[in-house]
Amino acid sequence: MPVNLDKPQIWKADVAQSVDMYNSWFMDFAPVAFRQTRVRVTVNVEEALKSTDFLRDIEPATLRKHPEILPTLRMSTCPPIAVDRLIGLSGVSKSLVMCMEADKRLPPRMATADADAQLAKIAAIIERMADPDIFVWLGREAVPTEVETHRAATIVADRLCGAVANPIIRNAQEKRQLAAIKAWLEARGYTQLVEGSQTKCNQALLAFV
Repeated sequence: MPVNLDKPQIWKADVAQSVDMYNSWFMDFAPVAFRQTRVRVTVNVEEALKSTDFLRDIEPATLRKHPEILPTLRMSTCPPIAVDRLIGLSGVSKSLVMCMEADKRLPPRMATADADAQLAKIAAIIERMADPDIFVWLGREAVPTEVETHRAATIVADRLCGAVANPIIRNAQEKRQLAAIKAWLEARGYTQLVEGSQTKCNQALLAFV
């Protein structure tokens, strides 16, 4: 259904209104979306810290079981390590790191012994470069307190979210756009179909023939 398709004289005003609407939304709701994501990520970081004995003992078996924690470990160092930098420093296979980052798994054809040897190299880099200003318990025998753990996890979560801030905001903006379009259509008598109930184009053409 074309909307203002035949009214080019108001297109500029429409664009300006759209920009103003986005700017207003960004100021009011983008920080909320970012904080909500950071809260969820903080919980994941805390779990990652616990699984690695709070960065004091990162076992290959742990990385094999939880490959999804690698981004958290990269953001736990001083300075934070980019993917390519980690590959260069550790001398491990690029496919191993990329699989852990993108697919949250190890390369399916990599032998366990080979994987463990490379994961041990990654662990050694992370343990050596772990940020002592964030993880203040490093170098002492006592386990970190809940306050120390949460504070450190929040800092790492902020680093993780900062690295993907644009996708976080873009996803929130997409939800706002879809909600606005839905409200506009429903006000004009349209009804959203139940997912999976739509008629496919090829089905419609076959029925017509």
